[in-house]
Amino acid sequence: MFVDSHCHINFPDLAGKLPEIFDLMAANRVSHALCIGVELETFPEIRALAEAYPNVYASVGVHPDHEDCTEPTVEELVALADHPRVVAIGETGLDYFRLNGDLEWQRERFRTHIRAARACRKPLVIHTRAAADDTLRIMREERAGEAGGVMHCFTESLAVAEAAIELGFYISFSGIVTFKNAAALREVAAAIPLERMLIETDSPYLAPVPHRGQTNQPGFVRHVAEEIGRVRGISAEAVGDATTQNFFRLFAAARPD
Repeated sequence: MFVDSHCHINFPDLAGKLPEIFDLMAANRVSHALCIGVELETFPEIRALAEAYPNVYASVGVHPDHEDCTEPTVEELVALADHPRVVAIGETGLDYFRLNGDLEWQRERFRTHIRAARACRKPLVIHTRAAADDTLRIMREERAGEAGGVMHCFTESLAVAEAAIELGFYISFSGIVTFKNAAALREVAAAIPLERMLIETDSPYLAPVPHRGQTNQPGFVRHVAEEIGRVRGISAEAVGDATTQNFFRLFAAARPD
């Protein structure tokens, strides 16, 4: 079995296609998916999906790229996370690639999420792009290791991965690991401990080879496992088994059905 540890099936590209999405998941032995929150305004959609489908879980958070949206407080995040189907805080973190200027608001938002995760004892889903040094610094300053979590859609160096693992975090690989120009990322996937790894789609984005250019969906996560298995010299099934166990170990509020 495989688990998609990060997807956005509530987004317009996928929300109208749920029956075929679940059929493809079943055909590819993808047992569960974690649907990730990016704004408080759309969180009710995600919670409703998790309530309606026993193999879907939810997270609550505000993405670092979203400027013009409701700014969360620690108290709001903790209250919204107090639900049996909400297993994580995030997506949170820092992104200096898409935005520039004074991004102190991003850093403060990240701190808010870490504090909420520590308060409610649920793990973090962290996004970092072109901001690894500040991401790790704030994680250390705010004691993010007390909550734990995952560095999602990882594209950074092995040194960054090892620093995050030292803080108690998992590293999640997306379809990017299958891309022709991702040789350095494949080296990271080959080097880190399998027991600290997750796999994801980040759908509807980043469809893996052989589906590049298509709308991504959770059923395609098997291709991520296949590529990681290839570079590690093990089977896709071995990657799937390990990352599935890792998923349910990290997201302790989730329960496999």
